[in-house]
Amino acid sequence: MQAQRASQRRDVFHTSFLTPPIIAEAMLAIEKLADIKAVAQGGYPQAERCRISAGHPDSMRSDPDVVAALSISGNFRLEPCSHGDFLGAILGAGITREKVGDILLQGERGAQVLVDPELVDYLTSTLEKVGKVGVSCTQIPLLAIEYEPPRTKSFKTVESSLRVDAVASAGFKISRTKLGSMISSGDVRVNWSLVSKSGATLKAGDVVSVSGMGRLKVKSITSYC
Repeated sequence: MQAQRASQRRDVFHTSFLTPPIIAEAMLAIEKLADIKAVAQGGYPQAERCRISAGHPDSMRSDPDVVAALSISGNFRLEPCSHGDFLGAILGAGITREKVGDILLQGERGAQVLVDPELVDYLTSTLEKVGKVGVSCTQIPLLAIEYEPPRTKSFKTVESSLRVDAVASAGFKISRTKLGSMISSGDVRVNWSLVSKSGATLKAGDVVSVSGMGRLKVKSITSYC
């Protein structure tokens, strides 16, 4: 295992950006290893996609600097862009998905994006457009990231099916038509994987994420006869 080799060499190993289920699984595995310390970082406290750094405790006395923040700004008032638009622009520049963390939409101002620090110079010099909007891309301090602390509430809904468009439209209080459009735009995920069909079926424990709107978890399912 790479974490063990890093510990033996008094080195620090860094993963790519990982999704929450993989982070949880990896951290549990690392905790079972002796003389290894690990920390997950996504750039801000509520980050979903994080990088894990692991190594010998003597080499991990301070948190490694493995996440950088970018501000992608432009006039999106007349041409609003989605999470998928920003991600598509970055991937279109030749960047692989595992090098990109969370994307925090800022409405008509643009977005803030967490990335691998080694990509900062490249993206700030090459990223010029998101959708049809011209943008400027600059590095910002992690302390400048704008995010809202999570707010939670519970709700019950009666639906004729467990289709993702039915359950999520009820949870986020938007029409099924709009949610279907967001699915087509790549803005909806189930358990952090992109959903391609509105008819995908949910089960208890599934987490549905909608870009810019938050996420919901299916806690339990009750059948009525």
